[in-house]
Amino acid sequence: MSVPPFDADLDSPEYLYVRLANHIEARIRAGELSPGRRLPAERDQAAEYGVAYLTVRRAMRELRERGLIRTVVGRGTYVVEEIPPESDSESASDGK
Repeated sequence: MSVPPFDADLDSPEYLYVRLANHIEARIRAGELSPGRRLPAERDQAAEYGVAYLTVRRAMRELRERGLIRTVVGRGTYVVEEIPPESDSESASDGK
């Protein structure tokens, strides 16, 4: 399953970082970003998605809260080995 490209539509009522986190989560669940894969640096992702660096940083925090990625200081950010069920990630992000 292929995920459509990210759309940084500024007219959307949803926060940009949430839409970016949702997009990256969709890529993880679709297998485009496989478990254990190292994600690009936040600044590189900002350039890739056409958003500010701090938007990517906040999206990464959201994905960590959903249990989809982990960050190792000095090493990088990785997709977790065991992807949690969708209902768990939705309830985790709703409660924050």
